[in-house]
Amino acid sequence: MEENTKNMLAGKPYTPATDEIHRISRQSHRLCHDFNQLYDTDREQRNAIVDQLLGKHGENTYFQGPIYFDYGKFTTIGDYFYANANLTVLDTCPVTIGNHVMLGPNVSLLTPQHPLMYQQRNIREWQGKMQDYEYGAPITIEDNCWLGGNVTILGGVTIGAGSVVGAGAVVTKSVPPNSLVLGVPARVVRMITEADRLSNWPY
Repeated sequence: MEENTKNMLAGKPYTPATDEIHRISRQSHRLCHDFNQLYDTDREQRNAIVDQLLGKHGENTYFQGPIYFDYGKFTTIGDYFYANANLTVLDTCPVTIGNHVMLGPNVSLLTPQHPLMYQQRNIREWQGKMQDYEYGAPITIEDNCWLGGNVTILGGVTIGAGSVVGAGAVVTKSVPPNSLVLGVPARVVRMITEADRLSNWPY
């Protein structure tokens, strides 16, 4: 692995304009495109693509589709994962998802970050290429979490095990386990307790 790619994964400044990063991203984009052309009944073909796309995944990984991964190979998913339509994962830094995680439609997991100062952010020509410098931070979603529709998780965030993130939330800071998280920017409104258990439930 090239030093620039190692810097990307470590959250250090890097440029995406290298042959290795282009190769990984182009493969990911092709695999996502191929997945998105299939019907959800084409399970064998879909599963074969997911095997190629992701760095690692457990049993019963399901994407409704369409999906978009920047790299794919830097994302790890546990067992019994479900994602509704229009999942976007920008995994310039590692994205780690635990077991029994459910994602609603239009969820975005965004690890990249850009400098606030335009002098550092703007694209420039260097060594005959137009390129910019970026950095990022990893995302971790622990076991048994549910993210509602249109949730955005930013780099550097860990969602604690058993938490629920309500629809439309933009999560900029890590949250502890068993939290109910709402709002923009998102905040913990309370903890999830036994009082939330549904009555007459068969399980």
